[in-house]
Amino acid sequence: MLIVELLNLLSRMAHSGVHKDRGELRIHENLDELGTDLAEYIAELSEASVKERGVFAIAISGGSLIGLMGKLCEAPYNKTVDWAKWYIFWADERVVAKTHADSNYKLAKDGLLSKVPVVPSHVNSINDSLTAEEAADDYEFHVRQLVKTRTINVSDISDCPKFDLILLGMGSDGHVASLFPNHPVLDEKDEWVTFITDSPKSPPERITFTLPVINSASNVVVVVTGESKAEAVHLAIDDVGADCLSLPARLVQPTKGKLAWFLDKLAASKLDGSQFSE
Repeated sequence: MLIVELLNLLSRMAHSGVHKDRGELRIHENLDELGTDLAEYIAELSEASVKERGVFAIAISGGSLIGLMGKLCEAPYNKTVDWAKWYIFWADERVVAKTHADSNYKLAKDGLLSKVPVVPSHVNSINDSLTAEEAADDYEFHVRQLVKTRTINVSDISDCPKFDLILLGMGSDGHVASLFPNHPVLDEKDEWVTFITDSPKSPPERITFTLPVINSASNVVVVVTGESKAEAVHLAIDDVGADCLSLPARLVQPTKGKLAWFLDKLAASKLDGSQFSE
């Protein structure tokens, strides 16, 4: 039994490495293994943050990410994670009613938040009665208030919020949060939260954290699965020259924080293996 467990451990280790300038790569055989590793990773960050600061400020996105976080709702994490210390935010949100099928809030509530003992007042969603521009301004004001009280930490090299963890997915076009390729919001330097009304993916109106906020986080995790995203993963991680430097996922590079990529084998299938080491 010990030999089998050792072989399994070695197998997992063989799929984990550090890219020389694109962070840690954690490549998994399947979605179940990825979900297990992701839950453990988040739980460890939560424990460390609560021990250090007394709170865990986490920003999440939508899509398949919530489903992959599902093991946090199961033993042991549903009992061992200090859920009362979690403050939950959204790295981006669709400007729709909270009951709408497109709402990232609804996705997170149905798939995660309703299954664990989070404090309702610690769940920081957007005001869905406002326009996209108003919602972005309102959300940024709310974040600023929580930075003042240090519920959210502050960067020591800028005035940006320093979330303990920002969890992102990535689209097949390389977008993260609601930062899409060749969109003017990629150049936004002053705002913490901005808005778009012309998303190439429906619905068109969204609010999103800007790159300075994402790159100020203590930890950024990008979770990508599926063969359809393999080319974007390659362009976001491998040394591909100047052509893809404007790919949104490529622009995720924490200034002083840690970047980790959680990939399944299909999403990682086009990576240049020579670019990272154990």
